[in-house]
Amino acid sequence: MKSHFFAYLSRLRFISRWALMRNTAPENVQEHSHQTAVLAHALAVIRNENFGGQVDAGAVAVAALYHDASEILTGDMPTPIKYYNPAIRSAYQEVEAVANRKLLEMLPAELRTVYEPVLESPDPEIHTLVKAADKLSAYIKCVEEVKAGNGEFRDAAAQTRAALEGFHLPEVRYFLDTFMPSFSLTLDELK
Repeated sequence: MKSHFFAYLSRLRFISRWALMRNTAPENVQEHSHQTAVLAHALAVIRNENFGGQVDAGAVAVAALYHDASEILTGDMPTPIKYYNPAIRSAYQEVEAVANRKLLEMLPAELRTVYEPVLESPDPEIHTLVKAADKLSAYIKCVEEVKAGNGEFRDAAAQTRAALEGFHLPEVRYFLDTFMPSFSLTLDELK
């Protein structure tokens, strides 16, 4: 049996994010997924090392790496549309679930049980950390765009920061206080 699963996933690099916004630096879903995985892993490590957590940081990173895999079939739905009202959000969640099932069906049967929890139903603690990392990735994008002089992202930055604060997660607060200021610096200032 031949499987198209990974060939499909490799095409995530062709799906642009922030479609409704003028970008100084384009971002695709594959880049975003990598950054989200790095951030989710960091949040898990911070939770474990600083706040007594016992979450599997590797499992968190893997879940984050695949968190937008369904977008290879659905495309990236802009946040203002996706969250416009509960009916749209609910319908889109069902579309994502169908897309994830379609992706699973592309895998050889013996691999499906390994990928199913990653694509369809991660542990609630893992899900929370991935959602926080996803929002953190969006915030970093906004900060970098504003730093580049793109005022189009100013309101998005404020709204995304407020959403991050709304998680009430100590590891998110730690990341914001410890690491986030560096994203506003130039390369020379990072030395």
